Amino acid sequence: MIAPFLAQPASGTRIIRTLGFDAPRALLLACGFQPVRLVAPIMAQTPRADAIMGATAMSARGRALLETLLDEKLAETPILITAADSEQAQLYAALRELARQGEPTPKHIHFLDLLHMDRPSSQAYSARRLAQLQDWLIALDGHAPEQLAEIESLLAHQTALLDALAPHRAAGRLSGGDALTIIASAAILPPAQHMAALETLPATLPDAPVLPGKRVLVCGTAHENDAIYRTIEAQGHLIVGEDHPWGARFAHGPVPPLVEDSAAPAARLAALAQATRPEAILHIAIGGDEAAPWDIAALRNAVPNIPVLTLRCPAHGGEKLAAALHGEPVQAKPQTAPKAPRTAPPPPPRSRKSLTSVASFNAYQRDWFAGIRAAVADGSPFAMVNANAPQEILRALDIPFVVNQWWASIVAAKQQSRRYQGLLRDHHYPSDVEAYSAQGLAAHFDDDADNAPWGGLPHPDFLHAVASSEPTAKIFGNWARETGAQSFVYEKTSDPRPDLYSDWWKRLPEQWDTALEAERLDLMTEELRTVIAQLEQATGRSFSPDKFRAVMDLVNEQEGYYRATRDLVARTVPAPIGVVDSMPATMVPQWHRGTVWARDAARAFYEEVKARVDAGLAACPGEKIRLLWLGRGLWSDMGFYQKWEESHGAVFVWSMYLALAADGYIRDLSGGRDPLRALASRCITMGDELRMPTWAGPWYVHEADTHAVDGVVALADADPFVVRALQAAGYPVLQLTTDNFNREGEDAAATDASITTFIEGPASARAAQRLAQA
Repeated sequence: MIAPFLAQPASGTRIIRTLGFDAPRALLLACGFQPVRLVAPIMAQTPRADAIMGATAMSARGRALLETLLDEKLAETPILITAADSEQAQLYAALRELARQGEPTPKHIHFLDLLHMDRPSSQAYSARRLAQLQDWLIALDGHAPEQLAEIESLLAHQTALLDALAPHRAAGRLSGGDALTIIASAAILPPAQHMAALETLPATLPDAPVLPGKRVLVCGTAHENDAIYRTIEAQGHLIVGEDHPWGARFAHGPVPPLVEDSAAPAARLAALAQATRPEAILHIAIGGDEAAPWDIAALRNAVPNIPVLTLRCPAHGGEKLAAALHGEPVQAKPQTAPKAPRTAPPPPPRSRKSLTSVASFNAYQRDWFAGIRAAVADGSPFAMVNANAPQEILRALDIPFVVNQWWASIVAAKQQSRRYQGLLRDHHYPSDVEAYSAQGLAAHFDDDADNAPWGGLPHPDFLHAVASSEPTAKIFGNWARETGAQSFVYEKTSDPRPDLYSDWWKRLPEQWDTALEAERLDLMTEELRTVIAQLEQATGRSFSPDKFRAVMDLVNEQEGYYRATRDLVARTVPAPIGVVDSMPATMVPQWHRGTVWARDAARAFYEEVKARVDAGLAACPGEKIRLLWLGRGLWSDMGFYQKWEESHGAVFVWSMYLALAADGYIRDLSGGRDPLRALASRCITMGDELRMPTWAGPWYVHEADTHAVDGVVALADADPFVVRALQAAGYPVLQLTTDNFNREGEDAAATDASITTFIEGPASARAAQRLAQA
């Protein structure tokens, strides 16, 4: 039955390999190319990818894709990579950086930053990107898509033929594995060849025997091959339908947006369940997918009378999946165990502070947060925002807000991480996926007034985030559904240019309006205008351009003081302060940026550091070794950074917080430039500076050079290109398995031992070289 669908395009066909379920097949065909989908093969080993990315920084899927793309067999084949998921954007950036470094990569690669939100601004952006794709195809000796309408009609007929399979699947006459193979072949075979095979099925399926098995629906991660389907059906189940991007809805396009109402996937599945009458639903997260588990809570609510089994497994399924399917596919709601007597872990040693200018910060934060709670109790609107979301428009509208990541640091500092994990689990949310961004959602379920950090988080009216990852988007979608808050998730775009500068810290502060693409600036600026209009309508307040410009001016002043402070620390040996001082001195005012208090706090910080430099005061008078901390801060244990000062003279002099404030935020507004567009320019690059290949690595090396560091201590999730760049520049790097948010269960003694060995070994050796050259 499926043999015709296992064929390949005829020889001589002009092939373009496509990575992403949203590749525009009609346009590719109309320009003279046959799209052949590229999916992650199941690979036991990925030696080249592992050497580049490491074994943990990218998923097994991502490493398999990179291994495949680096195969010389694809060197001459055009490759189209879409932004169907954030990993594919990172993959394209990795290939671009490898090419910049002179390593062999496919000769013809195009990145299509296609968006799917139902917004005019997103649609306009995608239209511009599709036009650029068309130009690229024509430059590859393609042709103008003059027959686009006819091909779209042809594909619509193909979709209708695929849809006609649904009744046969529901009747049990077509297995899920065979159906998935037939659907997948639509992304490989020329339409005429595929449709010829499809048209033979209606004559054979009505007489096919009814297949045995427990009827199930599959949802969760996209299945890029049929391995898991075959495992499920081999265990006595029959897949009668699915809801994932490579399943039955693939041919319909455009695909549902990466950011959609959290109830939408559940609603689709509920409708499918009504049509197919399954006995169970299998929700499967494949290969470490961190987004799919965030759909489970809404799914359970949408189908309360259908058993749901939630599984996590590798791309090939594996024995664990088979074993789970042997039992009844029911996962009952976890029962909350009786509360044991609370035994708090011993608090970590308190860190020593060198600065008096930050001594009042904690009291200020407490008073400020208490003021927010009181204002909300009196009827004020309140917003929760992610750290990379544009906060300055809220500031200009006098809408109180809390930064989500600051709240997570408070949860960690108050030793409430484990309890908040339990709150998420009790409501069918994952407790081990993007935990640092999920603490605001967890706070919604916290009714323990005695233990709620700082009295608890107020109920939000607005939720703002950037779709920088699939889990983030889903967290905010669920948060909005649980609280009824108005949510806006900004599009996350990626720079598709094949040649990208690597000295962004020199360009962006003054040249932001020319260094960044107009397409990305236009989109984010329009989204900011949309959010401002929504906030005005919801609150009755008016947005003042003059007040907003004053906010932006204050931000520039504040960040200017951070730049001056960073430069002081960089050129002063021994360092006047360590990260125990610079991290809170930077981050607390950053949560308040755009205010006079924050500007003045940054100035006081600079003045005190300068006074210490002038007086010859040092964080560690016996400084011998200077260390760079790579990754998020250990906010729950700031004393961690000072453990090796007395014993080894080793000082952590650098973290991303002060350095990014110095280089990533300033936007020159001279010459009448639009402050709103300037804010957009900062938002679209936020995060790229820290993790995007070509951008991040050179910056970290520049900072290591200017700070004269002797070694780098990194969290395990550090970007591999950053680690690679630092090592290539001669800096030894130690990678830890420490979790910055929740360190419970960590072998602290082993961590300390590894750092001690690192300091006494490679870091000391480099320090000796530095001192010998001084």
